[in-house]
Amino acid sequence: MDDRDIYDRISKLVDEEHTLFGRHGQGEGLTNDEEQRLRDLEVNLDQCWDLLRQRRARRHAGESPDDASVRDADTVEHYQQ
Repeated sequence: MDDRDIYDRISKLVDEEHTLFGRHGQGEGLTNDEEQRLRDLEVNLDQCWDLLRQRRARRHAGESPDDASVRDADTVEHYQQ
């Protein structure tokens, strides 16, 4: 997966997130499944952004960006603490 593929994935995830937020904002409320999907989208977006940061760092260090990999949800959600 190259940077363009990752940006495309981010775009699709954000579109879905906006759709769900839009439904919620129109007073429809979200089902439990939709609320879970929003949480999943957040994690997936964090993973995509993390992967892009890894790729940039590897490129900057003269390494192959293709050696970057998606980190597990626990890592990307808690590594800043």
